Amino acid sequence: MKCPECGCEESKVIDSRPTENKVRRRRECINCGFRFTTYEIIEEVPLMVIKKDHSIEPFDREKLVERLRRATIKRPVSLEALENMVEEIASELKNSLQREVTSDKIGEMVLHKLKKIDTVAYIRFASVYRDFNDVDSFMKIISELKDEEE
Repeated sequence: MKCPECGCEESKVIDSRPTENKVRRRRECINCGFRFTTYEIIEEVPLMVIKKDHSIEPFDREKLVERLRRATIKRPVSLEALENMVEEIASELKNSLQREVTSDKIGEMVLHKLKKIDTVAYIRFASVYRDFNDVDSFMKIISELKDEEE
């Protein structure tokens, strides 16, 4: 960091404090001892979702929570559990260091976690996500669930 007083490019950090989307740092120039403040902005690269129709849109946690709320209507699943699940998924996606992810991958992650929480909600979500068109599709997923339980 360049000293505003003497132009020296070496300084040491004396104090560092996080603020909203910024880090405030007090610095001291190694050359002249001048103290100054810098702000570092935390750059967040938005996660983009590639949808089935190949359109791209930003990942929206609220949209995912709403879809899960629809799947869990009249089920003993708390909103807090859904929000925690979405937070886990968002963290996993962010930690994967990918800037773009397919909606299929997100859907599979949701199904994997939802299966552990509520099987009825799992079937409801899967019916929309996997685009069930007939009774056989429902029967297949139910039989898969029964096979896993045994």
